[in-house]
Amino acid sequence: MQAPRPIPMATPTAPRFALPPVARAVLALLGLCGSCGVWGLCVMAALPDGAQAAPLSGLAAAARSILGADQGVYVESADGTVLLAQMASRAVHPASVSKIPTTLALLRKFGPDYRFGTTFAARGRILDGTLEGDLLVSADGDPSLVDEDAAMITERLNELGIRRIAGTLRPQGTWTFDWQSDADGTRLAHALAGMISPAAWSAVQTLQGGVQTTPSVQTTSTTAGPPQIEFLPPATVPVSTEPATAVPVTAAPTATTSATTATTTTASATTASTAADGVLLVFRSEPLLPMLKALDDYSNNIMASLADEAGGAPAVQALARSVVPAGMRSEIILGDGAGENPRNRLSPRAAVRLLRVLETQLATTGHTLCDVLPVTGVDPGTLHDRLNGPAEIGRVVGKTGTYGSYGASALVGAISTTDRGTVYFAILDHGVPVAAARRRQDRFVRVLLAHLHSRPWNYQRDARPAIARALLSPPPR
Repeated sequence: MQAPRPIPMATPTAPRFALPPVARAVLALLGLCGSCGVWGLCVMAALPDGAQAAPLSGLAAAARSILGADQGVYVESADGTVLLAQMASRAVHPASVSKIPTTLALLRKFGPDYRFGTTFAARGRILDGTLEGDLLVSADGDPSLVDEDAAMITERLNELGIRRIAGTLRPQGTWTFDWQSDADGTRLAHALAGMISPAAWSAVQTLQGGVQTTPSVQTTSTTAGPPQIEFLPPATVPVSTEPATAVPVTAAPTATTSATTATTTTASATTASTAADGVLLVFRSEPLLPMLKALDDYSNNIMASLADEAGGAPAVQALARSVVPAGMRSEIILGDGAGENPRNRLSPRAAVRLLRVLETQLATTGHTLCDVLPVTGVDPGTLHDRLNGPAEIGRVVGKTGTYGSYGASALVGAISTTDRGTVYFAILDHGVPVAAARRRQDRFVRVLLAHLHSRPWNYQRDARPAIARALLSPPPR
């Protein structure tokens, strides 16, 4: 990419044409013309097809008037032309815009189709519906395990003959459940015992009812309430006088046996009682790309623990610095991968560069920014209710950042245009109240839309729940 070339910013002049009465009325109602000092500048919608964009020379005046001369903003077109640079090299706290380099690092390390795995194994024999021992649960960093997943897992354990556990749930590895740390497995145990939210169980039932399209996880439950596993104190293990029933024990996946094709052997009660940690099932999360999409849409700070899977904040920072020009490297400081650490810093121009590198990374696997970041007015979450007017909806894809106690509010994004390719922007406010900062950011982006021949992104949201993209193995018997 060639070096950015600043565009000379002309001084705004009086209009050379008369606006139609309706247009004058709209601008007067919005109260934007006087504040910007430029007629025809701050229209509140994107240009209709065939309309002529306003001259780009007004962007600098708009930035000073709307955002403030002391706030950072940077705008760049697809060919690297700098359309606006105001305080562009000043690094301030970016809040959740820090998730952009973390998203990049995770995709580079794992790829978009990677699935986290959670393995459930039995230590002890399974007799007459009771696991006489511990349930071992090992995770490899999946941050997305929630009630819906637990319901599906419980149903599968029931199908495998486990309705009671006379032992302890023993989590191994890094554990998160329902978006919170669960080091001792208490939250997961409650969910396996059927204590999940009604909304979660409703979602599972909807999926099982065939409303969702081609779900990856299916069970045969017809129960009215959530499936349950009862955890028994060891002294209450029922003693059976009946002959022991054969118990299926799943062989742990080997280098040549994937979790989705793990073999099942039949063991007698004697062999089951001596089997070492027989693997019962492996739950595999939805692919990484839609997982990151959901986390970025809602700006979920569980991203900090995901950054650890990419090597931690130092590794994410090192990657981020390696993909920007040398002169920008000091403008990237990451104390964590989510945006909560007070040390985090990012400049507007570095934010745009990282956004473009992320876009390039996504393109290598046939994806776009819309596949991992929220689209205004379309995706639920932080941008659903912003820039969602009739001529704005779907035209901006980006990432918000908010941390009021740090005085941080940011909006970084991209606009698809018919004449300049993709136009990228970063607005990093500092020391502005959050509500005011968001209003100013949206007003300025509307100015950009007024200057550009923008068009909606070619994007359709996948409304299926995450559980519909998950995998559960081995398959039902």
